[in-house]
Amino acid sequence: MAVQKRSGPLDWEDLRVFVALARAGSLSAAARALKVSHATVGRRIAALEKTLGRTLFDRRADGYALTAEGEAVLELASGMDERALAILRRAGQEAGLTGTVRLTATETLAESILIPCLAEFHRRHPGIVLEVLTDPRSLSLARREADVAVRLARPKAGELVTRRLASLGYGVYVAPGGDTSAWVGFDDSYAHLPEAQWLARHAAGERVVLRANTLLAQVSAVRTGFGKALLPRWYAEQEGGLVPMPSPAPPPVREAWLVVHRDLKDVPRVRAVIEAVVAAFEAKRERLGPVGT
Repeated sequence: MAVQKRSGPLDWEDLRVFVALARAGSLSAAARALKVSHATVGRRIAALEKTLGRTLFDRRADGYALTAEGEAVLELASGMDERALAILRRAGQEAGLTGTVRLTATETLAESILIPCLAEFHRRHPGIVLEVLTDPRSLSLARREADVAVRLARPKAGELVTRRLASLGYGVYVAPGGDTSAWVGFDDSYAHLPEAQWLARHAAGERVVLRANTLLAQVSAVRTGFGKALLPRWYAEQEGGLVPMPSPAPPPVREAWLVVHRDLKDVPRVRAVIEAVVAAFEAKRERLGPVGT
């Protein structure tokens, strides 16, 4: 059913919300991405549909699906969105060492490596506000969901600049008196991770008594005595009280990469954060790498 058209100018904010909802597929996901309420997203979409006199989404039980009209509008609006973000990134190059920088990393890297080292950075650059995001999603640098990322895989697409930070060694650990014949493993949602694939290959046929989707939960299970686990060496040794065990095969090694959008790499406040992140990993390089490196 067509929506009755209203007169008046097109509101860019309505379009921005439209693009977010088209990408997210649900009001709740779009609201989280935009940091607004569900009601705001719904109101903006209704306003845009009224302005255009077109129904842009089919409201379904499992989310919002674009109509044919919505697909056409998205093709045009996405280009506007990308150009607007490019303007914002370029404008940021004129700013000094003030403003907000969003840094995203895994929870363990953020809490154990980055934040402790960023205390000195804060003292030297009090005008820079850091937002440290440990969202399990891979936040988009192109859409400015984050400005700087530390990732455990090198991105293969996008206008991104990358720098290898460190190699992260793994080992098998157990608590004193823990069950050395049983494994603590990963749940199915993490089956794609190199460490989960290693465990599937080299512990096949052995008992897995507990599966978890966070490193913290795995370490807690090992401490409690459930069994042994494949853990990042630096994290297991930092926690203390865990005993390294012989491994059935050479443990995996992962790489940490710093990632930033090409348009942001020379923005002063972003450059300052990049240098701080590099220094944080450099200071702990010996602890992070595989045994013997």
